[in-house]
Amino acid sequence: MRKVIFLFTGILLGFVMNAQQLSFHDYTVKGIDGKDFPLSQLKGKKVLVVNVASKCGLTPQYEQLQALYEKYGGDDFTIIGFPANNFREQEPGTNDEIAEFCKLNYGVTFPLMEKISVKGQDMAPVYQWLTQKELNGQQDAEVTWNFQKFMIDENGNWVGTIEPRTNPNTVEIIQWIESK
Repeated sequence: MRKVIFLFTGILLGFVMNAQQLSFHDYTVKGIDGKDFPLSQLKGKKVLVVNVASKCGLTPQYEQLQALYEKYGGDDFTIIGFPANNFREQEPGTNDEIAEFCKLNYGVTFPLMEKISVKGQDMAPVYQWLTQKELNGQQDAEVTWNFQKFMIDENGNWVGTIEPRTNPNTVEIIQWIESK
């Protein structure tokens, strides 16, 4: 009987040790229109994830994000914006107001998701994955302000993070997008 218990324990431990870590593609979020947006539809694309805000000193980065999307967006790359009101209430609007603001002021055509929390007790699950090494398998990366950028590879793996004040057209992001 002991041998059976040890064998069973060993098999169970093997399953736990070999359990696959979740990837970015394992999450479903809501688009700014309220519809489900399975991130699995982005398999094969590099993804730049950005928490955005409409009333921030960094809000003009929308223009650079849109230019990046216009130049590189398509089959191999996309940008996803997650509006968040976590920093000095700089994203107070509703999803409809945010979408209208982005379209009218910056011509945003890259996908925007519904407003979420990117830190704290009510942090959205996808941001838990982005910020916690135990989930993403790479690094802890606290969101420090609006317009923090996360790079995700074609397979849904966490690649890195770029500080909020760093412009989206930085050499690091461009080289990452252009690398094969």
